[in-house]
Amino acid sequence: MSHTPFAERLVAAMDAVASMICVGLDPQPARTSPDEILDFNTRVIEATADFVCAYKPQSAFYEVAGNVGWQALRETIATVRRVAPHAVVVLDVKRNDIGNTAEAYASSAFDWFDADAVTINPYLGNDAVAPFLQRPERGAFALCRTSNPGAADLQSLPMADGAPFYLTVADRAREWGEAHHHNLGLVVGATWPDELAQVRARCPNMPILLPGIGAQGGDLEASVAAGVDANGYGLLVSASRSVIYAGDAEDIRAEASSLRAAANAANPAREPL
Repeated sequence: MSHTPFAERLVAAMDAVASMICVGLDPQPARTSPDEILDFNTRVIEATADFVCAYKPQSAFYEVAGNVGWQALRETIATVRRVAPHAVVVLDVKRNDIGNTAEAYASSAFDWFDADAVTINPYLGNDAVAPFLQRPERGAFALCRTSNPGAADLQSLPMADGAPFYLTVADRAREWGEAHHHNLGLVVGATWPDELAQVRARCPNMPILLPGIGAQGGDLEASVAAGVDANGYGLLVSASRSVIYAGDAEDIRAEASSLRAAANAANPAREPL
């Protein structure tokens, strides 16, 4: 594992393939059996490696397969290291807890699975987020404005100043990241480009993980325009089912290539990324 700071590794991954695309490795149980997960993911990684800067396995689709799934997750990350060594791996687990439990979650993600970053729930506050930020070369992405329809139930609740709660989360996360190694980012859904623009204004230098492209119907062009930083970096555009189930290897490759081209074309700060 490189000791280069996570933020620098993310920029290097984007530069390596001129891409801000992150592929979600989410093998659906109804379509991919436990014994097929690793082979399925390997085909996807091999087909997309030239076009994407990151991979994001969603832990739930491995956990549901039991021991076989856990092993497939670990071997999938090892496959990314072999086939796409430029890419970063974001383990999507959305975990957190207090004290030594958070430390154990961080150790599991970074030591056992060898992920470069992990998604976390910031609801428990700074002391629970801190264990994920202790290593400069690793990172975390805190939930901020998620892509699901019910996100507004809590995330849009007005605070005392009238601003929605998700902007308070963004402000706190910026402070927490600055207090550590600038290795904390945010999760903001592509289904909310206006809110994404607000978050980017509050957090001009933080990396943002952008789920919701593809099957969830997020607006790629509007989200890229709203979400990149001043230098055209800082945004991981994540697509899962629309890529991994696009068809055969050539179809998957074509979908990843098309997404990269569309995202780069929408980037107002770089020509090309």
